[in-house]
Amino acid sequence: MVSGLVKYIYNRCDYILVQSNAFIEPIEKCGVNKNKIKYFPNSAEKIYKPIDPININLKLYLPEGFVVMFAGNIGVAQSIETIIKAALILKQYDSIKWVIIGDGRNKDWLKEQIITHQLDSTVYFLKQKPMEDMPGYFSTADVLLATLKNDPIFSLTIPSKVQSYLACAKPIIASIDGETARIIKESGGGLSVPAENAKELANAVLEMYQMTEKERINMGSNGRKYFEENYESERLVEQLEQWMSDSIKA
Repeated sequence: MVSGLVKYIYNRCDYILVQSNAFIEPIEKCGVNKNKIKYFPNSAEKIYKPIDPININLKLYLPEGFVVMFAGNIGVAQSIETIIKAALILKQYDSIKWVIIGDGRNKDWLKEQIITHQLDSTVYFLKQKPMEDMPGYFSTADVLLATLKNDPIFSLTIPSKVQSYLACAKPIIASIDGETARIIKESGGGLSVPAENAKELANAVLEMYQMTEKERINMGSNGRKYFEENYESERLVEQLEQWMSDSIKA
């Protein structure tokens, strides 16, 4: 019944916009003409941009060391347990600091795990912050982290935080399968490892930790360039206007 309703809606649209290229094939299988399916990814708010951390006072609230920062929803889909497992693997590297900023249903579980595994000197939880403060927090991190569970549907999606991370010109580690992994590799803006693989995540963090600062800066610059070429809002709006104009002319 749902499938029939979806096909009914799709076939009565002039265009179907998808935020990930991975959605194109499944929609085609619903009998939709491929020419009607347009890749229209998420962008990021204008506040997300490179900021000199020298001008940010937020460092006072962050631990000293090599900061691996996760920001966003702390829920089941984000596989926060993978971060905890990776932090345990790297527990001996006390200069590697994991900072998790956000809120969600697994927040209390996260705080319990930090205490249970005695990770309070390497894993730090900060409550959700105003969006306008996040570029400042990102600027003080050494690497930004994105994680999702190992699930076929998540391999099709691109978490919106990825665009925000890229826009801020910081190197990224993604423990996510599919489209996100492809983007990270294609952009040259970071490292990707399989979803829910704590050992590989720990290895990626260690690899990033052992890089020179120049190498990490280059990664961040690659990510920012990729954002400007693929996700900059003005470009996307212009493309949308062109599609609408073409549709009216047709």
